[in-house]
Parts: sequence; C-alpha cells; structure tokens
Amino acid sequence: MPSRPRTPRRPFHRPPGAVVQHALCAALLCLAAAQTARAADAQATEAGAAPAGAAHRALLADPSRTDEDRQADERRKPAELLDFAQVRPGMNVLDVAAGGGYTTQLLALAVGAGGAVWAQGESERGLAKRLAAHPQANVHPLQRPFADPYPADAPRLDLITFILNYHDVANTPTDRAAMDRKLFEALKPGGHLVVVDHATQKGRGVRDTKTLHRIDEQTVLDELQQAGFVLEAQGDFLRQPADPRNQPFWDLQGPTDRFALRLRRP
Repeated sequence: MPSRPRTPRRPFHRPPGAVVQHALCAALLCLAAAQTARAADAQATEAGAAPAGAAHRALLADPSRTDEDRQADERRKPAELLDFAQVRPGMNVLDVAAGGGYTTQLLALAVGAGGAVWAQGESERGLAKRLAAHPQANVHPLQRPFADPYPADAPRLDLITFILNYHDVANTPTDRAAMDRKLFEALKPGGHLVVVDHATQKGRGVRDTKTLHRIDEQTVLDELQQAGFVLEAQGDFLRQPADPRNQPFWDLQGPTDRFALRLRRP
C-alpha cells in the first residue's frame, strides 16, 4: 500500500517578545544567584568563617607564642575559638581569668594595634611572665576580683571571653549573679560574651566544680540569661562525645568534652 506523502513541517520561530522575555529571565536568575553567593560570603565573613579563619590560623605561627602554647593548640583549638568569638581587628576585649595569658596573647594578636585586650585576674603572676618575655602594647593587665572584673569608667567592650574558668569561680565566695551583671554592663549593646568550660553530666549543676572541675552547661546558660544575656550560638568544635563527663580532666587520656556559648547583650 503506497505511503501518504508527509506534510513538510513549518519552521518554528519564537516571537520576538518571547526571546526578550527568555533572555530577561535568564539574566534575573544569574543576578539572583550572584546576590545569594555574595550574601553567603558576607555571612561567612561575619560569622568568622573562611576569611577570618585563615587569618586566625596564621596567628598560631606568631614567634611570640611558646612551644607549650603550640602543644596545647591541638586540644584547645584556638583558631576555632577566635572564629566562634568573631574576633576582628580594632575590637576592645576583656579576657576574664586570664591566667598565664594563652588566650589573652592570641586575642591581642587578633585585634591588632588598633584594638585592646584587658586581662583580668586576681593575680598577674602568670601573665606578667609572658609579657616580660614578649611585651604586647595592647594588653592591659587588670588585677581585680571576679565580682567586679572591669572598671566602670573604662571603655565599653565589644567582646568578653571567659575560658575554662567559670567553674573555678563557682568554687569561690564570689556572687556570680553580681559578676554576670557586671559583665553585661561592661559590654556595648550588641557586644558578645563567650564562655567555654569543661562539661559535666546534665543536671549536675555546680556539684562537680570542686571534685571534677566541671560544670553543667545549662546552669551556666541559665545564670547568664538571668543577667540579661541572649544566647546567640553554641559551638561544637570542642565537643568530645566519648568523654563520660564523670572524671577530672587530668584523669583523661584525651581532652574533655567542653561546651562553648556565645551570648549577646541586646
């Protein structure tokens, strides 16, 4: 049976208006993608991610740091701490319970010559030794009690750090509620408080601060929120899930499970 002749197809021509509309949609999609990428980069920078992280890691090689500092870096993760605290050049910072100055020195390097770090402690011996070996003009030692850690007439702060010592304050007669209010008042509106400490088991409160040198994360958070702070972030960069949280840190083969809180003064 002979086949029917096929009707030739007419060539398809997109109407001129449709071509313009298609091109416009494509351009808008590209613009939206670029804006999204720029927003993500800005958020990462603000949160202390890639750009700040690279700068903070570079500080670890500073020649003023000791061999003991470098040995401690693996368990203390200082670059991650600086990222989490969102430390930037030019900031005014208070380091509470500065001790030997491990964190103080890094903060001073991170804020640079345009910033300042006040290093509070009830004794200045450990910090004085570090500063004698490697003076830092932007570090200001403060020998003050925990109940009143920062002068009322000093510049208001962008950041306060309280690293691995909140539990020790719980072992003193210090009125922690009064201390927390002083810390709140020392910050500028929008300023941050970063607390890191050894975690005990949930619900233990302050019962393990003397025996295990650990404290309940929720207890710390509750106390700081009562002073007016608002929780902004909880970091997991120091978490150690294998830690049973029922031994002193010196009895463990590895690092303890530690919590990290970043709180803001509204």
